[in-house]
Amino acid sequence: MYNTLLEEIFHAYPMYHKIGTAAYKEGLENIESLLDIVGNPEKKLKAIHIAGTNGKGSVAHLTASYCQERGLKTGLFTSPHLVDFRERIRIDGIMISEEQVLAFFQRFKPEFDKLEPSFFEMTTALAFWFFAEQKVDIAVVETGLGGRLDATNVLRPLISTITNISLEHTQLLGDTIAKIAFEKAGIIKKDTPVVIGEFHPESFPVFTDIAEKNNAPLFLAEDNYTITGDLSDCTILDVTGKTLYEHVELPMQGEYQRKNLCTFLQVADLLDQLMPTEKDVTVAAIRNVVKNTGLMGRWQVLRREPMTICDVGHNAGGLSQTMNQLKAMSCRQLRVVFGMVADKDVEHILPLLPDNAIYYVSQARIERALDGKDLSNHMANHGFQTRVYPSIDEAFRSAQSDASPEDIVFVGGSCFVVGELLETIHQS
Repeated sequence: MYNTLLEEIFHAYPMYHKIGTAAYKEGLENIESLLDIVGNPEKKLKAIHIAGTNGKGSVAHLTASYCQERGLKTGLFTSPHLVDFRERIRIDGIMISEEQVLAFFQRFKPEFDKLEPSFFEMTTALAFWFFAEQKVDIAVVETGLGGRLDATNVLRPLISTITNISLEHTQLLGDTIAKIAFEKAGIIKKDTPVVIGEFHPESFPVFTDIAEKNNAPLFLAEDNYTITGDLSDCTILDVTGKTLYEHVELPMQGEYQRKNLCTFLQVADLLDQLMPTEKDVTVAAIRNVVKNTGLMGRWQVLRREPMTICDVGHNAGGLSQTMNQLKAMSCRQLRVVFGMVADKDVEHILPLLPDNAIYYVSQARIERALDGKDLSNHMANHGFQTRVYPSIDEAFRSAQSDASPEDIVFVGGSCFVVGELLETIHQS
């Protein structure tokens, strides 16, 4: 019964991550109406709200892990899911049950259908209802797209967080860093502290201006924390150079996580001021983030021989960081299983890719996917060595078959490419 319902939901409600801009609904009127139907759970939640172009998922999971280690009953709402729809909605790392999803829709779907909500609006209502029903102590909530008009922006959070800004979804959010920053800054609320993860000369003035207008104390994370050493055994310092923590193990080994770690530390510090605790659980929260929250797809090592890594970075900002790390790794031959969605700027992204790799090109099973043959043609024009496969699974199997133990196999380009691979691994 649950699987039948899920198929109905996937087909009945427009999903941005599958069909793109046609599924995007601007404005908060719909989500406000949905939440009225389910009893306005958003008004009952203490929340930490997180937006940004890249890193918001990692910061959300680190923050949730921290809250869990503190003994708080913690809701976590993220998107998209990689394998199971229920990944989006967790309490203390445990996914919402099939029975709870079923009960929600049996109760509210007839009223919802009159409003013709988007998939994300409907999912947001489900998450907030579930968190309120289960009486969570705190909810960590990631925006879906943008901020100002995002369905999650009905919250009045304890802390607002914006990880970083780069050009993405320009057709919806604006074609400059400043315009996108304005949309993300919509989550800044009156008299509510806001954490900014990274300084950018075009976005930071937007944030400071809106924060000042809202009397919102603003904290720039990279001004207050520094991470040194290898991420498997790093040291955390404050801005004066004083060592705060030594021998900290971060399971997510992507170098880009240094910035996310700083952002999380600033959020945790503010949370401790708002909800004081005698326990310092920072190191445990970082070390146990995967175990506590079920985080997947962030520089995730799937195999050691050959070294096999997947990462959900998919825009120019995210891919530039993962590709730079990949280029710095030594191996006999780099093999990349690669796919993209059609609404990304291919010509902008291809120069970021390593030119010494063999590319196993395909497409995810979604309408937004860029056809593997078309992507291969683009790549060939840039001089890349490509092979085209009908599915992600076949591309991955071929890369693994071709690889020697001294090779590296990387899977990425789209969260849907990574999700399909993880789903295949999960089922086998």
